[in-house]
Amino acid sequence: MSNLNLCWFRTDLRLRDNRALHAAISKGPVAGLYVATPDQWQSHDDAPIKQDFWRRNLVELKAALAERGIPLICCEVPDYAAIPSLMEELIEKWAISSLNFNKEYPLNEIRRDEAVRFLCEAEGVEVDVFDDSVLIPPGSLFNNSGTPFKVFTPFSKKARQIIGPSQIDPVSCPENAFGPDKLPALSHEKPLDKIAWPIPQDHWTKLWPAGEAYGLNLLEAFAREKIGQYREQRDFPSISGTSTLSPWLAAGVVSIRDCWQQASRWQEGDGVLTWQNELLWRDFYKHIMFHYPHVSMNQPFKQDLGHIPWREDETAFQAWCQGRTGIPIIDAGMRQLQTTGWMHNRVRMITAMFLSKQLLIDWRKGESWFMRHLVDGDFSANNGGWQWSASTGTDAVPYFRVFNPVTQSQRFDVNGDYLRKYVPELSGLDSRAIHAPGLLKPECYPMPLVDLKHARERAIAAFKK
Repeated sequence: MSNLNLCWFRTDLRLRDNRALHAAISKGPVAGLYVATPDQWQSHDDAPIKQDFWRRNLVELKAALAERGIPLICCEVPDYAAIPSLMEELIEKWAISSLNFNKEYPLNEIRRDEAVRFLCEAEGVEVDVFDDSVLIPPGSLFNNSGTPFKVFTPFSKKARQIIGPSQIDPVSCPENAFGPDKLPALSHEKPLDKIAWPIPQDHWTKLWPAGEAYGLNLLEAFAREKIGQYREQRDFPSISGTSTLSPWLAAGVVSIRDCWQQASRWQEGDGVLTWQNELLWRDFYKHIMFHYPHVSMNQPFKQDLGHIPWREDETAFQAWCQGRTGIPIIDAGMRQLQTTGWMHNRVRMITAMFLSKQLLIDWRKGESWFMRHLVDGDFSANNGGWQWSASTGTDAVPYFRVFNPVTQSQRFDVNGDYLRKYVPELSGLDSRAIHAPGLLKPECYPMPLVDLKHARERAIAAFKK
């Protein structure tokens, strides 16, 4: 065996439009590798529901690769620090000539990849790396002064000017791929079902079906049927107006380039532009993480806001986590998160701002809680969203802008349908009382944790100080 080209799969669990896989196949015989790192997942707060989504998509990917004669070998090591020694064994036993993988941009992942690249180069193994999860590679887009963008709108305008076929043309997996007949076993090799995955819950599969075909069908249906109304409907949590593609995007089961192209395949107009902007927001936060690695180190983007006098109130924090704040829109969102592993984006902003502003509890606690429950948990997007809400991030909402959750609820869930679904103890209230039932003092539902007016004033004073 010689001249074996390795494709290292991470958050790119697909065949179609996978640039690392396409490059590996073009060079000759191919093998795929997936390395599970349970201790690293725990330290990164990766949710059990998200890990199970990975597992089920790996089953699909392994079968799809096998149809082309390509083996997918799975290994398990504790964390990223153990991967270079695994690669050293792999290079020796498998006679690897090239390693191909798609970039990830958080600091720990960058350091992991640098260590692996250094090892490979020392062993004479070619390393090809690709910017696969973004439309515009980080480090290639700057403002007129030659510095990275810190504000989204000019970033998105310039990105749209330069996005061309080389950025967005998807690549198909070649049909003439083939792999080795047999590979020597590795010391950390494990069957996929023997890896230390979390215990799955039956409803996870129904909520979030696995597979590239499912994700692509979901994308096409959204682009064909819903994207035209996306701008008008995206903020209403009781309406199925969003794509709900984020889990497939976060795991790389569907590519961002396919999303961009499909957005304008069926329709045109403000809905298409608005949804494409959401894709650019994903790029923007990856660029921020790349250029400002301190955001990967549990620090605010605005480092001068590192000394906000956050409150230590574990009782209030747990009430927020469990959806028992006495503010229906907050409780509905937090219960949706625990029930489904997902939360509507408008409600994510409302719940995040309530924790960081009205409760004045450190946004990092909320960021971690979200990651530990989100099926679509993506570090850059989650961190960027939380810092936006807490006014500590790039292009963030001004500190004096504090959403009133009751007003938000009345505006975006007018009839209370979303509230009734996730806070069923209030289902008997009319569409006016359900948004602020505290005045009725219902026995089955807690009184509000805070007076919203006082909490707003307290938050503004704390940020000013």
